[in-house]
Amino acid sequence: MIGYVTMGMAVAPMVGPAIGGALDAAFGWQASFWFLFAMGAVVMALTWADQGETAPRRPGGFAQQFRDSPELFRSPRFWGYAGTLGLASGAFFAYLGGGPYVGDQVFGLDPATFGIYFGAPAVGYMLGNFFSGRYSVRFGVNWMVLVGSIICAAGITLNLMLFALGLGNPLTFFGLMSLMGLGNGLVIPNATAGALSVRPHLAGTASGLSGALMIGLGAALSAVAGVVLNLGLGAVPLLALMALSAYGAIVTIILVIRRERKLGV
Repeated sequence: MIGYVTMGMAVAPMVGPAIGGALDAAFGWQASFWFLFAMGAVVMALTWADQGETAPRRPGGFAQQFRDSPELFRSPRFWGYAGTLGLASGAFFAYLGGGPYVGDQVFGLDPATFGIYFGAPAVGYMLGNFFSGRYSVRFGVNWMVLVGSIICAAGITLNLMLFALGLGNPLTFFGLMSLMGLGNGLVIPNATAGALSVRPHLAGTASGLSGALMIGLGAALSAVAGVVLNLGLGAVPLLALMALSAYGAIVTIILVIRRERKLGV
């Protein structure tokens, strides 16, 4: 179910950069911020008018949630899933931080063209979400996360090899990012489901903590991407950072699988 729901989340990063590039070309860079303001106002109005609470109340409230948190913090499996989630998505966040630099400074793309190229990972992400919704129950969360992490790392590694051989171009750079998106489409919903399943009665805490770790690590890698790109080596430092993050995701999910086999769960 998470896989199917997150398919909708892929639409915005797929069409957003193209819309922003068109707005910039037609009305200047300020137009994107006015568009963001309008969309934010629509979301706020919908939330205010229609968004009700869906979770039943638990005894103890917010304070009880804090008292229960140490039980989740002591779970290696939770940290394994959360770490995989953060590292796999971290490659994507690094791309968000460094991709515009590569498009502008390395390839010299205009905003409208870059907006079209930039949405390539979202196409793969939507496809990965579909596969998650279709096959996760059949093959299991761990297998889907492992396969997704390998696909993500493989796409980035191939991209890095092409640049190392002097064969990198906009089509290869952005096109292979769709493999990263495909991998994330398999990893994110399944790793999220895995993190929530460790302590089902603490699913809300697990969701918040794993989500915070994903966004926090992603923000850090996005900032690091901006730093390494200033080394003057083109797209190679960005791809190397993304590959390091993706391979880290493979390591963490393998540790989860090995622990589960050891415990017989």
